[in-house]
Amino acid sequence: MSAIEPLRFRQALGHYASGITVITSHLHDQPIGFTCQSFHSVSMSPPLVSFSVMCDSASYPAIRQAGRFAVNILSGEQVGISNQFARGGTDKWRGVPWQPSPLGNPLIAGCLHWLDCEINAEHVAGDHLIVVGEVKALNLQAPAAAQPLLYFKGQYCNLAAHGTV
Repeated sequence: MSAIEPLRFRQALGHYASGITVITSHLHDQPIGFTCQSFHSVSMSPPLVSFSVMCDSASYPAIRQAGRFAVNILSGEQVGISNQFARGGTDKWRGVPWQPSPLGNPLIAGCLHWLDCEINAEHVAGDHLIVVGEVKALNLQAPAAAQPLLYFKGQYCNLAAHGTV
């Protein structure tokens, strides 16, 4: 078997639609955050979630030091927030309204939902870290008709139709 080319691998994975989140924390009076699409549930009992972050992330060391994070699940109207938190070397928080969670993590206004977590475990996986968090608080903020922000084939998208299956 030949080695899998990184670009081809990325293209293949792009055919899997994912939701967009912003992972946030707060350390030394500074809010921290980054856009993350590699987020999922892990366990119902105890309630665990995970996200993956690049090993060389500029944001994650402060989150690790804080020992806690919030998962802000973005709505379909928050493309600008996703783009803002995906960029390095900028003031990601400029113009972004937020309030502290029960654990003190930034909760971004207008999100569909948030989960407040304490770091439970961290695992090295290639060029990424898999971070597992135990959910300590959560809140569904959006109306039932609100749409999530999705990413598919390298583009943001919304659900075209929804309902029960």
